Amino acid sequence: MTQEILSIIQKSFPLVPRPFKAIGDKLSVGEDEIIKILKEEKEKGIIRQTSAIFDTKRLGYSSSLVAFKIDEDEIDSAVKILNSHPGISHNYERNHEFNIWFTIAVEPQSRFGLQKSVEILAKLTNARDYITLPTLKLFKISVKLNTTGKDRQREKVKKVKNLNISLTPLHKKVIKAAQYDIEIVAEPFKKIVDELGIEYEQFFEILNELKDAGVMRRFASILNHRKAGFSANAMVVWDIDEKDGIQIGETAASFSAVSHCYLRPKYPNWPYNLFTMIHGKTEKETNNIIQEIASQIQSNSHIPLYSTREFKKVRIEYFTPKFKNWEENIDKGQ
Repeated sequence: MTQEILSIIQKSFPLVPRPFKAIGDKLSVGEDEIIKILKEEKEKGIIRQTSAIFDTKRLGYSSSLVAFKIDEDEIDSAVKILNSHPGISHNYERNHEFNIWFTIAVEPQSRFGLQKSVEILAKLTNARDYITLPTLKLFKISVKLNTTGKDRQREKVKKVKNLNISLTPLHKKVIKAAQYDIEIVAEPFKKIVDELGIEYEQFFEILNELKDAGVMRRFASILNHRKAGFSANAMVVWDIDEKDGIQIGETAASFSAVSHCYLRPKYPNWPYNLFTMIHGKTEKETNNIIQEIASQIQSNSHIPLYSTREFKKVRIEYFTPKFKNWEENIDKGQ
């Protein structure tokens, strides 16, 4: 039953006053039992966080995937510098000469902007080379680990919504509150609505409005891949013809084991433009999925980049002073 519960909270966390009762009703289990199981999974580190997941760009932030070439003896000091940036949410070492891979975002009011921020970080970390890989086309972003083993190998990927919406001060207050991990208690949203001074109905109405507009991707639990048994996670990069990029990207994204799928730019020193994040329980399982995808798409070549070390994996905190503070510290030479 635990695996079924984990599957539910990854896919469709109930936006109701008592979500764990709603899950229990679905599985014919008591609310207290659901809470007990999830608290245990949280204590074991299997559940990382349960919160709203927002679209960084729709909130006005600029972002990109970046790869650095860092000398082995300088990795530790470089990681410390990189992890100090509030917009770096994911940071990994991968098995390639471009060995440090991270995602970075900068706020709309940033004085440095994205490219200068990357240049500053490259200089501070003594990177021998780097590539900036912004998203040209997003096909899929949805980490839903197949905890039950019952998920289909292929799935229909929903089109990414991009409806116009003007964010009011209340929208921003809800975003600031909903971005943090909720407590596993009977009414996990009560603290938020009390602090905002609104009713449950209005709170959920705003979250659903943000979701319908594509500003909030979903409200869900994110699991620790390795602790949940998915220890063979590879970022597979493909060299594909750009003219067929849309069709190939959509095919690759249809595989359930693919959580992220993007089209990114090529460079003289980097020929790969399709990026797929693939999750498997073993390297053999992951490699089998890669081979299956390779049989379904046309590519000139591909390589799997396995993460050898995870240095940082957090959610970006939106609408906080941390970004401004980082830039001010850079100006001061700190």
